[in-house]
Amino acid sequence: MIIDLGYRGILRPLLFRAYRGDAERAHERALAAIARIGHSRPALAAVAALCARHRSPATVAGVQFPRVVGLAAGMDKDGLGIKTWGAIGFGHIELGTVTAQPQPGNDKPRLFRLPQSRAIINRMGFNNRGAQALADRLAAAGVARGNMAVGIPIGISIGKTKKVPLAEAAEDYLASLRTVAGYADYLAINVSSPNTPGLRSLQDAKTLYDLISALVNEAWRLAGGAPPVPIFVKVSPDLTEDALEEILQVGTEAGAEGLIATNTTVGRDGLSADQPLAAEAGGLSGAPLTARARQVVRFLAERTTLPIIGVGGIMSRDDGQAMLDAGASLLQIYTGYVYSGPALVADLNRLAPGASN
Repeated sequence: MIIDLGYRGILRPLLFRAYRGDAERAHERALAAIARIGHSRPALAAVAALCARHRSPATVAGVQFPRVVGLAAGMDKDGLGIKTWGAIGFGHIELGTVTAQPQPGNDKPRLFRLPQSRAIINRMGFNNRGAQALADRLAAAGVARGNMAVGIPIGISIGKTKKVPLAEAAEDYLASLRTVAGYADYLAINVSSPNTPGLRSLQDAKTLYDLISALVNEAWRLAGGAPPVPIFVKVSPDLTEDALEEILQVGTEAGAEGLIATNTTVGRDGLSADQPLAAEAGGLSGAPLTARARQVVRFLAERTTLPIIGVGGIMSRDDGQAMLDAGASLLQIYTGYVYSGPALVADLNRLAPGASN
C-alpha cells in the first residue's frame, strides 16, 4: 500500500510532468536513478526490503526463475540498471533489443504516453549502444550465463540493425548472438517490432525457419557440447491465426525453445480519450492490448508445448492471473510498470506461475 501510494501519488505525477511531458527524457532520468541505486549497497538493500518480498519460482526452458514476473525488453536496452531490477522485485530482466551495430533509432519525438487509455505508443527503432557495449557492461558486472550474478536470470533480445539489408539479416542476428550468448540465460529473437522497416517480413515461414535454424545451430556450436542458450521467438499480436500456426510449426521444427507473446500492435482499438495521439506512428502497448495479447497466448498455448512468456497489457494482478490462465508460464511487464510501479510487480509475484517446461 505504501509503495502504491508513493508511486501513484508522488513519483508518477512528477515523472509525467517532468521535462514538459517529454516521455523519453523522463524515462532516461528514471533509468539513471535506478542505475545509481545498484551502485549503493545500502540503497539496494533498502529497496529489496521494501519491494522484493514474494517469491514464486518456476523453471522454464531449463532456466530457474525466482519470481513469475519479469521486465520486458525496451525498458533497459543497454543494461544500465541490471543490479537494481531484482531488488525492485522482478524475477528476470530482458535487456535490449540490441543490434549488432550501435544505432540512434528513429527521429524524436518517438515515445508518447496516453494516460487516459493507460497506454504508450513508441517508435524508438531499436536505439541502443550495440551488442558489444552490452556484452562489455555485463562482463564488468561479473555476469555470465547461469551464474545469477545480479540475482535473477538475464534475457537478451536481439534485432536487425536498420541499415543492414533484409537479405543479410541472418548474419546480422548471428553477429549479435556471438557477442552476447555467453552472458544471456535466454535469447529472444525480435522479428516483430513494427518500428524497423521490413522487420516483420522476417516472420515469413521460410525466412523465419532459416533464421531460427541458423541461430540455434550457432548456439549449439558456441556451447561446445553443453546445453546451448535457449532461444525464444517474440511474436506480433497483429498476425492472423494461420500465421501464428505457421510460426509455431516453424519455431518447433527449427529448434526454438519458447515464445514471447506479444510485441506491440500497430492497431489502435481500445483507445479512449487519447484519439489525437492515435495518429502517431509506432507500436501501441498497455491496456488496449490486454485482450488481444491474452487471446494470442491462449491460441498458442492450445497448440504447442513450448513455454510462453506472456506480455502485453498486464496492468493489474487480475490481468496477470488471466494471462497465466491462458497458458503463459511467466509474465513480463513494461507499460503496466510505467503506470503502476513496483506495487504491480509485488502483486503479480503473489501469483503462482503457469505450466513450466
